[in-house]
Amino acid sequence: MPKLNMASMPDLIFTVLFFFMIVTHMRSETPRMKIDVPQGTELTKPQHRRFITNLYIGSDSRGQSHIQIGNNIVPVEKVGSIIRGLRNQINEEDIDYYTVNIRADKQTPMGVIADVKEELRRAGALKIRYNAIETKQLQQ
Repeated sequence: MPKLNMASMPDLIFTVLFFFMIVTHMRSETPRMKIDVPQGTELTKPQHRRFITNLYIGSDSRGQSHIQIGNNIVPVEKVGSIIRGLRNQINEEDIDYYTVNIRADKQTPMGVIADVKEELRRAGALKIRYNAIETKQLQQ
């Protein structure tokens, strides 16, 4: 049986650590509300990930809907101005790639989502994605 060289142990540990640092995605924002996304069958992966703003819509323990952009809970009236500010930070040639990714709880009332979409339209953010969990399509 080969003998393990103790001098190579730190190299092995740092190699494994480096591997996990490279392949792990660090989340820059954490939803502060309950979000149970709906299920879908024909989902696509987003392209141009650097031009995506995540918008979370969920409810608290009392059932009241909240909207989160970044790490801040905002009222629906402020969504447009915040998104407009984020869009203005993007270069003119990349503005067509700007997308708002809505991750809404499946129990969120459609009125709240419609109000958010109206604010996004006023802000000029016309590309919207909805998050869902992929399920297998039923065969008929």
